Amino acid sequence: MSSEVVLKIQNVGKCYEIYEAPHHRLLQTLLRGRRQFYKEFWALKDVSFEVRKGECLGIIGRNGSGKSTLLQIIAGTLAPTTGSASVNGKVAALLELGSGFNPEFTGRENVYMNASVLGLNKEEIDARFDDIAAFADIGQFIGQPVKTYSNGMYVRLAFAVIAHVDADILVIDEALSVGDAVFTQKCMRFIRSFQENGTLIFVSHDTAAVQNLCKSGIWLKNGRIEQVGTAKDIAEAYLQYTLQEIYGDEAKLNSIAPAAIGNETSPEEPNPDTEAPPAIEYGAIASVRNNLTAANGWRTGRAEILSVSLTQLSSGREGVFEGGEHVRMTVLAKAHEPLPNPILGFLVRDRLGQDLFGENTLPFTNRVSTPIGAGMTFKGVFEFKLPMLPNGQYAVMASVADGDLHDHVQHHWMHDALIINVSSSKVRWGLVGIPFKQVKLEVINE
Repeated sequence: MSSEVVLKIQNVGKCYEIYEAPHHRLLQTLLRGRRQFYKEFWALKDVSFEVRKGECLGIIGRNGSGKSTLLQIIAGTLAPTTGSASVNGKVAALLELGSGFNPEFTGRENVYMNASVLGLNKEEIDARFDDIAAFADIGQFIGQPVKTYSNGMYVRLAFAVIAHVDADILVIDEALSVGDAVFTQKCMRFIRSFQENGTLIFVSHDTAAVQNLCKSGIWLKNGRIEQVGTAKDIAEAYLQYTLQEIYGDEAKLNSIAPAAIGNETSPEEPNPDTEAPPAIEYGAIASVRNNLTAANGWRTGRAEILSVSLTQLSSGREGVFEGGEHVRMTVLAKAHEPLPNPILGFLVRDRLGQDLFGENTLPFTNRVSTPIGAGMTFKGVFEFKLPMLPNGQYAVMASVADGDLHDHVQHHWMHDALIINVSSSKVRWGLVGIPFKQVKLEVINE
């Protein structure tokens, strides 16, 4: 990443004048400010940050927090009321659905209009039109008025244009959420390629996508910056905030700092695994480190996690995993208040915050009611075949909750309860590997 600043937002505010009646706007003009006939609504207030060349910045926040207003100011389609926005480079933005399109124009006409606004001349658009049309992949609809398009077709055409205008800064709002899986994957491939040389501003409610694409993040709340930090820290803080909004007065989520709880473990007995070895020797070696004393998250005080452990059930060195062996994940917890419907669970996540696999105890408690009284200790036991993982560091999130699948309260949530370090892995494809029992090439016709 370069040290060159390509975007500087300095004390930016945006105020809208809200009139209760149409004639108040006329009176405001006639009296020339001697009397105020409107109420002020500040969509943004005192927002400041910088983005450097090659950086990928994620912006998250609830609807109405000012995200779209900020992006419009960055894109130059909206002027700030206070402060300044300095941009060094060509900006291509995919904002609200259909923004920048004339609904009466055909798709072809909108391509030429949109691309010209983004700095291309007719000859350049002519040379790129076939590529744009192929990327959008909307067939004969390219010649139809865009007012006949579905939401997905709008996004396809809009993204196809911004993908072919050689932008220095790419600004993407929630628009990708309406695309189908195939097109979304196409867009993500383009974005990853663009990140090699360009600067990305990405807005989404999907915190996993923000962590996946961005290194840094900003949380907007009520038009102001609530928090700035790494994408991971921002996503975790926003998750806690949104859950607190859902729970309301039912539960108070108190942030927990590192070294807030103990580090007990429970011994487990090994159980030999007699299955045949896999057809491919992947050579993955994984070690597990207990991270309870350094984990962050939150708790309500009604229950707490005491320990999280991953142990061997197959033969092998204790604490060293190769992938493919049977293991046991144990989450030990204690109730400080009665839990009528306790839930214990875990998720294994990669360094980008993507959920790889996990489970909770609902499949058991849905069949066998297991209420927990105050002061009781209980544990969730999960036995499974450990997948093989590519080189890197993985975090195990653990939680204790009370309720059911659709209505529950997370009483203790730990983002990084265990750390799994994988080295010498030969896993080549995908996020996880599986032990293939047979891999061969057969000649059918000789």
